[in-house]
Amino acid sequence: MQSRKLSLPPEQVCLPWHPPGLVAGVDEAGRGPLAGPVVAAAVILDDLNPIAGLADSKKLTAARREALFDEIRAKALCCSIAEASVQEIDELNILQATMLAMRRAVMGLRLKPVLVLVDGNRIPVLDMHAEAIVKGDALVKAISAASILAKVHRDRWCERLDAQYPAYGFAGHKGYGTPAHLSALQAHGACPEHRRSFSPVAQVLAPSFS
Repeated sequence: MQSRKLSLPPEQVCLPWHPPGLVAGVDEAGRGPLAGPVVAAAVILDDLNPIAGLADSKKLTAARREALFDEIRAKALCCSIAEASVQEIDELNILQATMLAMRRAVMGLRLKPVLVLVDGNRIPVLDMHAEAIVKGDALVKAISAASILAKVHRDRWCERLDAQYPAYGFAGHKGYGTPAHLSALQAHGACPEHRRSFSPVAQVLAPSFS
């Protein structure tokens, strides 16, 4: 089935109807960092078991995200977290790897939704109706829940990587290209989890001709 790609304000258009049935929210974490997988989550919430305080994961404290992570997993009808690896990011590019992680997350749901709402302006290839919703993580509770699961999962991954490669400071910057991270790259080179296709990492790996 052909998925539908829609966007909200300022180019907002909406389906005049939604098919009855389960609705899944999907979001990702980790498109911008220089290292590690991109993570996606899909969540089908239970209308009879609401979760208070769902919001864009970036607007919540780490402690609040952690608490909501557990509550979402306990109260949602079902949820799924998936990754696309560093190798897949380097082979496919970050956009296609993100779409792959999102598709894996949706396919990992134990219940099949009739509609998938995806944060952003693009959707993965799916066999059910889908809508892309710009700023959906702040507008749709199921997408907010997915953003929290994806963010916490990736942050925990970065903390484990920090224990393995403490020189880079992954627990602090979570893989983003901060001055401290770029300085560590220059000093130590790239670790196996750095994305070779990203410019700051590629520049470190490039042979010097000076």
